[in-house]
Amino acid sequence: MSVVHAAEGADFRGPLDVTKAATAVLDADGTVVGWGPAAHALLGYPPDEAVGSPIGTFIVDRPGEYDMATPLPGAAQARRQVVHMRRRDGHIVRVATATLPLSHTGKGPARLLAIADADETERWEALQSMLRGLATQSPVGLAIYDTDLRVVWTNHALYEEMGTLQYAGLGPDEMVTHGQVLSDGHPATLTEAMQRVLDTGDTVIELHYSGRPPADPEHDHVWSCSYYRLQDGNGRVLGVCEETVDVTDRYLAQQRLDLLVRAGGRVGTSLDMTRTAQELSSVAVPQFADGVTVDLIDIVLEGDQPAPGSTSTRVVRVWEGPAPDTTPQVIDHPADSLQARCLAAGRPVLENPAHDGPAHSRLAVPLRTDGASLGVVTFRRDHHPDPFEDDDVPLADELVARAAVCIDNARRYTREHAAALTLQRSLLPRKLPRLTGVDVAHRYLPADSSAGVGGDWYDVIALSGTRVGLVVGDVVGHGVRAAATMGRIRTSVRALARLDLPPDELLTRLDELITQDAHEQTAVQAEPDDPALGVTCLYAVYDPVTGRCSMARAGSPLPSVVDPTTGEITHPDVPAGPPLGLGGLPFESAEFTLAEGSLMALFTDGLVQGRDRDRDTELDALHTVLAEHRLSLEELCDRAVTTLLPGPVDDDAALLLVRTRTLDSHEVAAWDLTGEPEVVGRARALATGQVDAWGLDGELSFTTELVVSELVTNAIRYASGPIQLRLIRDRALICEVSDTGHTSPNLRRAASDDEGGRGLFLIAQMTQQWGTRYTPTGKTIWAEQPIPP
Repeated sequence: MSVVHAAEGADFRGPLDVTKAATAVLDADGTVVGWGPAAHALLGYPPDEAVGSPIGTFIVDRPGEYDMATPLPGAAQARRQVVHMRRRDGHIVRVATATLPLSHTGKGPARLLAIADADETERWEALQSMLRGLATQSPVGLAIYDTDLRVVWTNHALYEEMGTLQYAGLGPDEMVTHGQVLSDGHPATLTEAMQRVLDTGDTVIELHYSGRPPADPEHDHVWSCSYYRLQDGNGRVLGVCEETVDVTDRYLAQQRLDLLVRAGGRVGTSLDMTRTAQELSSVAVPQFADGVTVDLIDIVLEGDQPAPGSTSTRVVRVWEGPAPDTTPQVIDHPADSLQARCLAAGRPVLENPAHDGPAHSRLAVPLRTDGASLGVVTFRRDHHPDPFEDDDVPLADELVARAAVCIDNARRYTREHAAALTLQRSLLPRKLPRLTGVDVAHRYLPADSSAGVGGDWYDVIALSGTRVGLVVGDVVGHGVRAAATMGRIRTSVRALARLDLPPDELLTRLDELITQDAHEQTAVQAEPDDPALGVTCLYAVYDPVTGRCSMARAGSPLPSVVDPTTGEITHPDVPAGPPLGLGGLPFESAEFTLAEGSLMALFTDGLVQGRDRDRDTELDALHTVLAEHRLSLEELCDRAVTTLLPGPVDDDAALLLVRTRTLDSHEVAAWDLTGEPEVVGRARALATGQVDAWGLDGELSFTTELVVSELVTNAIRYASGPIQLRLIRDRALICEVSDTGHTSPNLRRAASDDEGGRGLFLIAQMTQQWGTRYTPTGKTIWAEQPIPP
């Protein structure tokens, strides 16, 4: 097979070819003097009937005007006509005819008439037209390879595209330099891909291939290539046909679009400016640039925004890629530097070397938002074959604009974080009280560890009678609003706890406060916008005198309790109340006994669940840590955090570990009294005797005698039923009187002529603090006196 570059001279036999068509020989007058077998088969006339008849006898349309004088196209001195001829059986057939001159003497055979089916002839001529178009006019490059995968034919488009190079005998990977298969799922070379087509007959469509053609040896081109196997009519394999279209512009446009899509998904995944700069670099390198440098104006890193029109060139280089790590460094760009000119102009600045070669092309683009420049991004090409051109500026500008939005968000977050951190530090307990009844340790981890701000909280509250209030809670969201809401709710919990409310009633009151606030917001806006809606909270009261713990929860997870003797880990059966702010739904308390030395873990959801974290698996991990319950609480906290939250998390987490203690029986004295007036003196004697037995000084004995006398007298006067007197020696001396009444005494200043009303006033003056708490059977009035060192 010879190599040609056009099909104009190709002699393809068609239906009117004399070797295939029905033929008749005519004399100069148009009389049939010869009639071939194919003419007999086509029209049905045998030679003895046809010879001697004028050819017009067989023509239906204008038989007397049939023109045989003008040559037909398609062969030398030939003319083609479409006419209708009558078959011998009477049927009319539409045929194409071609007349070729045989002699110009005017005697004997003068013309050869070729006859063929008109439809078949027209189809063949359309096919020939298409083949000529593919060979000479088609923009699609065509090449035919033999079974050795060597070029045997190319069309005109490929011939021109490749620079008029003779390709006869070349293999597919030898036609261009720097060839590379770009499409995934295909062999690494065209030879392998075409050999697979040759072996299997499977067609390959739109394989992308890049290389440098001889017509443009300095630049990469991209072609979309398709391959199919060629076979003859008997199925014998002849070779492979290749179709190629230069899609360089489309490919580059798609690459730019893909670059922007990747930037949209990968740049700005966090509120860290350095990480955003690194993400921009990872998107741009190596496809768009060989390296990226990101410089931010120094005050941006502190959360401030440069003033519009600022010309500051003092920057901090936060990233210089593609290095795996970059240490920020302060740089003051000279006024004539590329970066300084970019910042001053507020627009991209391009800088290319004057010499030839792929070296040191630079493109600086300002990081701008709200009219102010946050910094500058410098793209560089040191090994790329093409320097930056004007066409590259819009793409670079779009990439930097996306990064600028993310960096500005990070800047705003930095500023908000500073305010939120200050607020949160003022709201969370910096140091928990040291109490006799419990040892505690705690950890708080915000969703963003670098920010340190969130809405979860914990608290330990000293209550009357050496009892302890334990709290963990979770406010929806992060940042200033979540921290402020947390502070508001924490303050409310502490205030309600000071009223000695049982856990279920405390959560009910707290729910009413939040619901009322939401209703007040609804009165001024369509939707309440309060992070307190949906807050979860667990509140427990532990009494070290009895070892009893009362607990209620509003949407919080159950705590884990470790038995100090067996190490068994259980969850107390505390009813699950709804989150706060829903309103109108009940909360229930559960009460249970904790052995001395029990370990109790109170925590928020963020510790044991989150994105891609299974709650049951995390709880098992927490229990594995708590199994080492004899370790110190601080070490257990560290192990729990390290095990459950080894990296960044998507929700705040609070953990409060509590180890219980009980007061020794020698530190508590209690007496049951009747409601008779004469028991006042006995109560005084019992109290002073116990104070003396504890070895406390005489001043405490006198004050205790006065407090007991007043409280027991009031219980006899204003309540009925039995009375209990209890003294507790802890860090303070606590005196409690319980009765069956439900009326709280009021502190008032008595007039000079009043006979009573001075007792509580004296108690308030002589004790450290006093108060009332209600019980299911009545109330308890208590007073505390500090014990001297």
